[in-house]
Amino acid sequence: MATSIFSCYLFSSSSPNFVHLKTKRNSLFRNRVKPIYSSSSNVGETQKEDIVIVGAGIAGLATALSLHRLGVKSLVLEQSESLRTGGTSLTLFKNGWRVLDDIGVGTELREQFLEIQGMVIKSEDGRELRSFEFKDEAKDQEVCAVERRILLEALANQLPPNSIRYSSKLANIERTGTSETLLELVDGTQLQAKIVIGCDGIRSPVAKWLGFSEPQYVGHCAFRGLGFYPDGQPFGPKVNYVYGRGLRAGYVPVSSTKVYWFVCFNSPSPGPKITDSSVLKSEAQKLVKSWPSELLEIIDRTPDDTIIKTPLVDRWLWPKVSPSVSSGGVVLVGDAWHPMTPNLGQGACCALEDAVVLSGKLAIALDAGPVAIDEALKAYEKERWGRIFPLAIRANLVGSLLQWENPIVCAVRNNIVIPKLVKLGPLLAHTNFKCEPLMKIEASQISS
Repeated sequence: MATSIFSCYLFSSSSPNFVHLKTKRNSLFRNRVKPIYSSSSNVGETQKEDIVIVGAGIAGLATALSLHRLGVKSLVLEQSESLRTGGTSLTLFKNGWRVLDDIGVGTELREQFLEIQGMVIKSEDGRELRSFEFKDEAKDQEVCAVERRILLEALANQLPPNSIRYSSKLANIERTGTSETLLELVDGTQLQAKIVIGCDGIRSPVAKWLGFSEPQYVGHCAFRGLGFYPDGQPFGPKVNYVYGRGLRAGYVPVSSTKVYWFVCFNSPSPGPKITDSSVLKSEAQKLVKSWPSELLEIIDRTPDDTIIKTPLVDRWLWPKVSPSVSSGGVVLVGDAWHPMTPNLGQGACCALEDAVVLSGKLAIALDAGPVAIDEALKAYEKERWGRIFPLAIRANLVGSLLQWENPIVCAVRNNIVIPKLVKLGPLLAHTNFKCEPLMKIEASQISS
């Protein structure tokens, strides 16, 4: 789900200034000539690594690739037998594309997906309430819905061979007598790492080990899917939102043949997990059976096995209350640290931002010892906390307001607020965030 309208207007804020990586320290990268590459080990032996990343999702692969661009090798542990390419698509705004360009996969991805030019908002009866063009407000805005599978493959394919170790589920984390961390896998393998980066998603075992509570259910669930048009989809390059009472939906072209859609509905609990994809499809269709016909057609054209249902959750990082993002060389990135609802389309974008900010700081500190590493992790938390804490709250409020059921409130929203009061600029102010570009190392300066 991309940026929403009504409550973004009410809760927009300017992006704060942030501390960025200083380019004057480029010389430290040039002196790094011994990246540590993973090697096979027998069960019972302890394998030593500089950096171990837990989880080969968007956050984990982007972090590994950011480090690789800086000449730092990492080992990525993935519990599945291959990349977890399930799911549908995600929306990337210009802040996410800046990171993808910086780590070298932006051009490849752009060639496969449609750039979205604007958005249209409709009521549940199909009446158009408002439309916007993104570039009318920001010439440099860039919005695309990207298939998760293709994004993961693009990131993974840029990593050196053997960077990802599959079928490697984390069983235990322990402190050692040194400044390093011991990881034990389910198969008995042991790894000792200077730095452990938890990129293992919203139910992160690494986050739990650091003292974080489980993410909180926010009262809404969402169906998602990818409609397939083998002869070409008929929709223009715009995000389409449909707002009802306690129910909203949206759809957006992903490519010439695929259209992403979602249906978000209020529910007092997540309900039982449903594994029968045909049942998921039927439930989604029932929710919007009287809504615009094009939405129903997209759902009908969706292969059953691509439909998912997820409860929406988040975690608010309260100052002086929430645990620190790092402890003793263990640190979190992306959803493992700050799961947020998808109402601003910033979950993946923020994970990508985390990846380049943390990688830049670690690349400088890694050879300087434990104290420098600890300072780098604290600097990462300070810089990123001021960015993601307000976004998580704002995304939650957006969802809560757009899921209103009161008919009077919904009438005011549809007839006054959206048509007459909303301005596009404040809606996307959070996408103006810029990370300092990674400082590349020439291949000739890195030895294997």
